[in-house]
Amino acid sequence: MTPMHEFTPLNLAILTISDTRRPEDDRSGQVLVERAEADGHRIAARSIVIDDRYAIRAAVSAWIADAAVNAVICTGGTGFSERDVTPEAVEVLFDRPIPGFGELFRQISYASIGTSTLQSRVVAGIANQTLIAALPGSPGACRDGWQGILREQLDASHRPCNLAELALGV
Repeated sequence: MTPMHEFTPLNLAILTISDTRRPEDDRSGQVLVERAEADGHRIAARSIVIDDRYAIRAAVSAWIADAAVNAVICTGGTGFSERDVTPEAVEVLFDRPIPGFGELFRQISYASIGTSTLQSRVVAGIANQTLIAALPGSPGACRDGWQGILREQLDASHRPCNLAELALGV
């Protein structure tokens, strides 16, 4: 099947949610940057915020409002501890949730971590034509999320459909 669209690099914002990570030891954020750039995308912004729903929401909201950002990928804060509030922080911003994203992520991660994947409250949605995806905070989960979902879905040439077209307004 011939793709209707060619690959178009997207501008991605990477947000690490952590009370302890700094730029020099943010391995999960670095995995996402390296994978995205290797696949031809551009990193428009990268930041680290603490596990606070309002700090997370403020950072993601600013990127949603920025027409130069096509997608926001968050890492961290998706577990069940009291400080894990990323899903609650970002879901209220969604114009449209993507329920299958979390389901597919848990299916993929089951091969690596078995039933512990139940503790991954991964979410994704679209807001102002911007994809928002929230992955767990481990480098392995970020690799799984990128390789298993985001790599294809952020490629406008992937068929039969992809999320890149929504982010590009195609």
